[in-house]
Amino acid sequence: CGKSTCTQILERFYDYEHGEVFVDRNNIHQLNIAWLRSQIGIVSQEPILFDKTIAENIAYGDNSRQVEHSEIVRASQAAHIHDFIKSLPKGYDTSVGDKGAQLSGGQKQRIAIARALIRNPKILLLDEATSALDSESEKAVQKALDEARKGRTCLVIAHRLSTIRDVDKIIVIQNGRVAEQGTHDELIERRGVYYQMYMAQCSH
Repeated sequence: CGKSTCTQILERFYDYEHGEVFVDRNNIHQLNIAWLRSQIGIVSQEPILFDKTIAENIAYGDNSRQVEHSEIVRASQAAHIHDFIKSLPKGYDTSVGDKGAQLSGGQKQRIAIARALIRNPKILLLDEATSALDSESEKAVQKALDEARKGRTCLVIAHRLSTIRDVDKIIVIQNGRVAEQGTHDELIERRGVYYQMYMAQCSH
């Protein structure tokens, strides 16, 4: 399976024929699907924003209840987008336009991060969250992601290897299988698949 498929299996969008998936030693097949998904936040490469206000788009991250405005502000601050929102004439009541057309890629991503954080998820899935951004936007979004990862389990899918240097464990998938795993330093020292990919990216 591909890397993104792994996250979709974790969210129970797909079921698998072989093997098992555990969260805190609990087989996900034995967990209530609605409860499991309520514990997970996701930020994807191309976040989908609705033609509504910024506040409504962020609040949509937890549609099981009425989200307080103070919670929206806290999530926005954690996602490093609050100052930008406050600079807008209508602030949080600003419409983002169809598919977020009024916003840049980096702004959309940080709103998507705030939306993922609004439910305070125990697990955060980041699926190529910075790969479609220019270098300036990537820095701002990466700072927000680093903040968002604190205090929770975070699964990062990345081709841009500079974004995962500081994670606890890197798992390299090649041809649908785990090729190697370890920290950045361990994998560089091993001079295997990860080393080759990392050096190739550094040379560009």
